Amino acid sequence: MKKNYIIGTRSSNLALKQCQLVKEKLQNKFPEVEFEIKEISTAGDRERDKKFSEINGEGIFVREIELALLAGEIDLAVHSFKDLPTELPEDLEVAAVIDRANRHDVLAGAEKKLAELPEGARLGTGSLRRKSQLLAYRSDLEIVPIRGNIETRLKKIKTQNLDGVILAAAGLERLGLQDQITEYLSTEICLPAARQGAVAVEIRKESTELKKILKEAGELDGSRIIRRKVSTNDLNLNSVQKLGRKLAREIKAAGGAEILASLQNN
Repeated sequence: MKKNYIIGTRSSNLALKQCQLVKEKLQNKFPEVEFEIKEISTAGDRERDKKFSEINGEGIFVREIELALLAGEIDLAVHSFKDLPTELPEDLEVAAVIDRANRHDVLAGAEKKLAELPEGARLGTGSLRRKSQLLAYRSDLEIVPIRGNIETRLKKIKTQNLDGVILAAAGLERLGLQDQITEYLSTEICLPAARQGAVAVEIRKESTELKKILKEAGELDGSRIIRRKVSTNDLNLNSVQKLGRKLAREIKAAGGAEILASLQNN
């Protein structure tokens, strides 16, 4: 077994916190091995002045990290699972999901709950998913596009005269910023992104020894993955929600229910 492994991650406070969670879990399990953290700048971190719609959003927070992984500059990478594209580079795989947290979206930094905000209230988010669902719930809202890490987005409540921001509960909770949460949004109002709240560990497929290490320390080894795909041209929110439920039923019927049951029993 190697005596040293390098973990790659973004340099935001949240990314480093998540990476530290992984490192501590591995270090506790394998105290004889040294795990070192390497910070890597990604396009998503550098191009904060652009909206997601203005750039190729898929993978913007992971590309450079994956390139470092493929080049052997790091041995494993830690990501927010929702940042990973659906299809990974051929030589890479998700070997473990180390940590799971609250999957819901939240209204943060607001003085009132979403239903109680005044007409025309200004809410900040960089997510088209969140924007569309919020406007479906309250068409009077003004959705202001914002970028940046969690701390930066919270500061923009004052600097951009916002009534609040919409963020992932998991990030705020991991950073100890629960006091900024005004309301946890129900999935009927804002359906979370797939895999939101989970932390994924990505490795090279050839790293068999590291795969064994992660299997002992992780909650999911990635050995059984069920994939299904559906598409529609009807972007009506109700239609999309129905399609999502249909897809969920197909995945559960194909074995997803067994996987969920095994996780609950662990």
